[in-house]
Amino acid sequence: MEIAEHIDALRRQGDLLADAAERAGLDAAVPPCPPWLVKDLLRHTGYVHRWAARHITEGPETVLDGLPEEEILRGGAADPDLLAWFRAGHGALVETLSTADPGLRCATFMDAPSPLAFWARRQAHETAIHRADAESALGIRPGYPPDFAADGIDELIMGFGQRRKYRPSAEHEGGLDVRTTDTGHAWHVGAEDGRIQARREPGAPDSAARADGTVAGPASGLYLFLWNRCDAAQAGVTIAGDVGFLALWQSSVRVRWG
Repeated sequence: MEIAEHIDALRRQGDLLADAAERAGLDAAVPPCPPWLVKDLLRHTGYVHRWAARHITEGPETVLDGLPEEEILRGGAADPDLLAWFRAGHGALVETLSTADPGLRCATFMDAPSPLAFWARRQAHETAIHRADAESALGIRPGYPPDFAADGIDELIMGFGQRRKYRPSAEHEGGLDVRTTDTGHAWHVGAEDGRIQARREPGAPDSAARADGTVAGPASGLYLFLWNRCDAAQAGVTIAGDVGFLALWQSSVRVRWG
């Protein structure tokens, strides 16, 4: 996806998140993120939007430290003004990314074609997944454009999965193939030397990278499943073969603030 497409997705997903939060009410529970209420979700995501925008406007050489989650959830605006505060921060982030110099230099925390590409992509998916959280408060499971969902799976597997902080809790031979049945994307995930290793397109050339199991389904459902927002049946995902590495992945690669 291009930078402009990610910015458009960020705009759309943030609007949908805010609309769902307004309909659900600030005190509604967010089932995928206990014990959060909708107001906690808005404060968290609103803070992350402002934190991300600072990288574009300030151009730091290292990733900016963020507040601890407990402080974030005590901050933001007072409840009556919280939705307006969230919408203002979201709109400012969209505007900041839209008007940024494509050649800007600033810190990132995963590989990307450019810093602007990184922050546009990361915030598009940050917001899209939290949109699912907001809609869960209404008992709704959202759908996403297949190519956007496949891009989010790719960011999770090739980006977050490669970070040193996500080390497997145990050694496991073999691996897992992940396939989207509607877009034709595929990845192989394995473990080596206590780290997650991944590549696009399974079909390993050697037995050391073979897959024990396969997870396949429509991109939108697979996106939510791999981001731990629904179970396989809800996502329309099929799991075949040994699920040992899938369990290892799910216990090791759990993206959290900080």
